[in-house]
Amino acid sequence: MPVPWFLLSLALGRSPVVLSLERLVGPQDATHCSPGLSCRLWDSDILCLPGDIVPAPGPVLAPTHLQTELVLRCQKETDCDLCLRVAVHLAVHGHWEEPEDEEKFGGAADSGVEEPRNASLQAQVVLSFQAYPTARCVLLEVQVPAALVQFGQSVGSVVYDCFEAALGSEVRIWSYTQPRYEKELNHTQQLPALPWLNVSADGDNVHLVLNVSEEQHFGLSLYWNQVQGPPKPRWHKNLTGPQIITLNHTDLVPCLCIQVWPLEPDSVRTNICPFREDPRAHQNLWQAARLQLLTLQSWLLDAPCSLPAEAALCWRAPGGDPCQPLVPPLSWENVTVDQVNSSEKLQLQECLWADSLGPLKDDVLLLETRGPQDNRSLCALEPSGCTSLPSKASTRAARLGEYLLQDLQSGQCLQLWDDDLGALWACPMDKYIHKRWALVWLACLLFAAALSLILLLKKDHAKAAARGRAALLLYSADDSGFERLVGALASALCQLPLRVAVDLWSRRELSAQGPVAWFHAQRRQTLQEGGVVVLLFSPGAVALCSEWLQDGVSGPGAHGPHDAFRASLSCVLPDFLQGRAPGSYVGACFDRLLHPDAVPALFRTVPVFTLPSQLPDFLGALQQPRAPRSGRLQERAEQVSRALQPALDSYFHPPGTPAPGRGVGPGAGPGAGDGT
Repeated sequence: MPVPWFLLSLALGRSPVVLSLERLVGPQDATHCSPGLSCRLWDSDILCLPGDIVPAPGPVLAPTHLQTELVLRCQKETDCDLCLRVAVHLAVHGHWEEPEDEEKFGGAADSGVEEPRNASLQAQVVLSFQAYPTARCVLLEVQVPAALVQFGQSVGSVVYDCFEAALGSEVRIWSYTQPRYEKELNHTQQLPALPWLNVSADGDNVHLVLNVSEEQHFGLSLYWNQVQGPPKPRWHKNLTGPQIITLNHTDLVPCLCIQVWPLEPDSVRTNICPFREDPRAHQNLWQAARLQLLTLQSWLLDAPCSLPAEAALCWRAPGGDPCQPLVPPLSWENVTVDQVNSSEKLQLQECLWADSLGPLKDDVLLLETRGPQDNRSLCALEPSGCTSLPSKASTRAARLGEYLLQDLQSGQCLQLWDDDLGALWACPMDKYIHKRWALVWLACLLFAAALSLILLLKKDHAKAAARGRAALLLYSADDSGFERLVGALASALCQLPLRVAVDLWSRRELSAQGPVAWFHAQRRQTLQEGGVVVLLFSPGAVALCSEWLQDGVSGPGAHGPHDAFRASLSCVLPDFLQGRAPGSYVGACFDRLLHPDAVPALFRTVPVFTLPSQLPDFLGALQQPRAPRSGRLQERAEQVSRALQPALDSYFHPPGTPAPGRGVGPGAGPGAGDGT
């Protein structure tokens, strides 16, 4: 719908500049080009598919510069649309390959054949426009005569009339050729906005002031403007003017934009993005950004807006030292990883493997780099640098270099990363530390044997109390998300005086011994030490228990070779059937995932707790049987709950689904965007 002249006057100002804008008559788009060039516009729009960059077969026409100009497209003398004219400047890039015969003999191979370099050049130039909420692509065909083809020189320009856009909108323009030989050009044009919408600050709050007439009905929408993909709506409401809308400063991000329009047919929508340079908005953006582990070698940086940042793998020693970059670095071309920097400032750092690998261990990281002809080299990451192996240096890794290489060849090291440039391995150091201190331990044992039996018993009792009670955690591997949730619970329990064993952290032993043998050894050791076996029930675990109770055997199922829960039922059920379970077993399940009544009655002969709502009682059941109830039990329950909450949020609200109650502006939450 054409914009009334008085609205254009308000937006562009009462000045001779308004009157000097060129006026185009008629609704049809058109194109024209520089003298000597021929061009035409395709009759209809095309799909916006840039495609991959391909090598140029010879000299090609390529866009080098975009130039824009505001014009008016008028239906009547005083009813005009604001329109954006775009001029694409073109140049000849590339060159012809010299024929082999000409290079060899110093002349043309056959002067009677017409050379392709004497022909004209043709190109299909695409112009892509995006202005929320519309987008379109047009195709311009351009032909340059042979006389104007000069390598590296400009040949002129082709002009497109024109792209209509609303007042106040931000228009993004891309230009490239089909096929695409070079990276596309891009340009952003901000169109004038109407003066009845402005933004003001008041302390920690931001006010959207809409100076419209009384009884004027209009729509207001807040959205996140995306560089790639459609905008993400955040909040919408129909209002009556004038209005002052208050936003909290924590809701501001650089890509938060505002759209306002009168509630009339075919009304003009005004868009502004006022927070792109706001320091508070950029700070909020980084606070909202999160790194997520998708697979062992795939990560995702989730943020409301696009982030111009660099990402790199880094490593950190167990002592809490700063995370150091890998030297030499591994490729991170297609990932967003452990450490993110923007403007040479560290913004985000996370250890993404903590839940799946357990607490930090005193392992050695081996960095493998691969060169041409299958050449490879290994070095051990240490605070002083990356020590080549084998080496005669005096560092710890150098002294153990031969043993580390043997462990790597025998498959005792865990691979953390692998790509074309190299790999990253984690090799355990526990056994070497034990060998080094073997004589010291022997002397201590001989000295302890000389002490009286009473003192020895007191020492052993104090040592056991310091180590904490052993806990064996059993669960059914329903899916990868539930495994990450179990890993988070086990990691949180390790922060308490508990020694937690879970198959997630013992994949190597589980594969070597087999699930039945591994569980039998862990159960016997746990119960002999006065520990407790925790049965973590899920829908998959309940189904397996019911299957065992009905048939007495377990079918092959869809569970993998590491599923210790299926293997453990043959040892767990006799303890319950013979009445040995109370005092040695407890049950647990997660709120919103399983109700305790769904647990088979046989397993409810021991306490079954729901987490995290019954965390204090659950932690009390994990204490030593005769240990007094600690006054810090509630504090420890809150500590475990805080550590568990991010994993619960990720499991019940996966990435890409909105969190409940999260919105922007007044009335955010359920029903806030119903347009009432």
